[in-house]
Amino acid sequence: MSHPHPELGPPPGLPEGGLRVVALGGLGEVGRNMTVFEYDGRLLVVDCGVLFPEDSQPGVDLILPDFSYIADRLEAVEAVVLTHGHEDHIGAVPYLLRLRADIPVVGSRLTLALVEAKLREHRIKPRTLTVREGQHERFGPFECEFLAVNHSIPDGLAVAIRTGAGLVLHTGDFKMDQLPLDGRLTDLRGFARLGEEGVDLFLVDSTNAEVPGFTTSEREITPVIDRIFARSNRRIVVACFASHVHRVQQVLDAAAVHGRKVAFVGRSMIRNMGVARDLGYLRVPENLMVDSRELDGLPDEQIVLVCTGSQGEPMSALSRIANRAHDIRVGPGDTVLLASSLIPGNENAVYRVINGLTRWGATVVHKGNALVHVSGHASAGELLYCYNLVQPSNVLPVHGEWRHLRANAELARLTGVPGDRVVVADDGVVVDLVAGRARIVGSVPCGYVYVDGQSVGDVTETSLKDRRILGEEGFISVVVVVDSATGKLAGGPEIHARGFMEDDAAFDGVIPRLEEVLDGAAAEGVADIHQLQQLVRRTVGRWVNDTYRRRPMIIPVVLEV
Repeated sequence: MSHPHPELGPPPGLPEGGLRVVALGGLGEVGRNMTVFEYDGRLLVVDCGVLFPEDSQPGVDLILPDFSYIADRLEAVEAVVLTHGHEDHIGAVPYLLRLRADIPVVGSRLTLALVEAKLREHRIKPRTLTVREGQHERFGPFECEFLAVNHSIPDGLAVAIRTGAGLVLHTGDFKMDQLPLDGRLTDLRGFARLGEEGVDLFLVDSTNAEVPGFTTSEREITPVIDRIFARSNRRIVVACFASHVHRVQQVLDAAAVHGRKVAFVGRSMIRNMGVARDLGYLRVPENLMVDSRELDGLPDEQIVLVCTGSQGEPMSALSRIANRAHDIRVGPGDTVLLASSLIPGNENAVYRVINGLTRWGATVVHKGNALVHVSGHASAGELLYCYNLVQPSNVLPVHGEWRHLRANAELARLTGVPGDRVVVADDGVVVDLVAGRARIVGSVPCGYVYVDGQSVGDVTETSLKDRRILGEEGFISVVVVVDSATGKLAGGPEIHARGFMEDDAAFDGVIPRLEEVLDGAAAEGVADIHQLQQLVRRTVGRWVNDTYRRRPMIIPVVLEV
């Protein structure tokens, strides 16, 4: 756990009639979205997602929001409202419900189906409430109204929250596609109606705030996918997010037109598309789908594989295919379609996969060389439109890195929102809405919580630093035996290394120095094992740094006889 804003003190008590807003993730980063609203001693949570680790976080599977701010007040949580079914908005729900299993989980039909499938793997049976656009529900002092929004997954919702402190509108992730594949438009009439009522605080998706104009419609991709299918005469492998129902639908439709069979590859892809199909969000033409185990009996020109791994995730199906660690192999003439955008920080991993696939002769089509993906987020033109429509009193940009938050804040100012009413905050920063005015009033501890296998929160920044050192510099073990009575050297030193120098003779130069230092310690009466270990570590570390300009992890072992 860390305190990201030491310059801000702990927040004062919430004034009577005030609304407190604390983001525990999603500000200054793309992922881990979770916002806590507090009114009259009760709490409402909007979204509870995960962040995926970077190369600098070795061994980490997922990164969770820091629940410590609400850990001792879980009984005050009225509900968890989920805006849509992406992992960065729902992935941490199982870990929150481990702390209190009966928190009501609220969301649209598809969102809850995806959450419930995930919770079954954690053996948690949740209390759920399915809502749809136009519906009003009360959770303690929070009256919530749900509005349809367009995104890269069906069934997205914005949520309007009414309390005695005023009206809050949270867009969730959204865009304004005027020709959506499912015909479900962002409810701009609803946004305008709320604007007429008076939106006191507007929380707005910032991801594409730097991108001018309007986000391209999903329909623009359909003819591009069709052309790729038409010119491909061997297998086609499509990689996309396991939740991108719209993109998978386009692939299924193209496969049906071109006489190909489709197989889903990867556990999350099979699970999520099964859920979408069962609920009617994914329309699968008859006799189109086959099991991936049946592919050997089909000619290459009739095969389409849909898998995960568009972000270069090391254990995903596509990464394993690229590394020849999967039953499925690609070769000359095969086409691989990466149908997603690049999440910031994943560029190197994605290009590593592209290079691996290209090495085996596959043609890789991606956003950099064809229009095979459009964003699910509103660009600057759409955000300006919404600000002019809603005319909020206060704005809190959410969901984005700092450059996105700042760009979004500037858009709000351009439309006439006073600069002192545009609040740019970070995770853990406390924003109070009191008497119609939003202000930063303090901050709370809010760091990364790492999931490593079955371990949650046990991995610290210190242990990650140790892992990075081990991975980059290697380690050296030094075993020394001393006489328990005299403290003099009785055996060794023995020096072994891994990931540094495989030849132990490389350390012959430091052994005389170690012997000299240990003899000096014995002469001065130093017999404490910990002190001797520190002496060995400093001596070897200094010599390695001077000789090899390296700083490996050094593990001294001092034994007494």
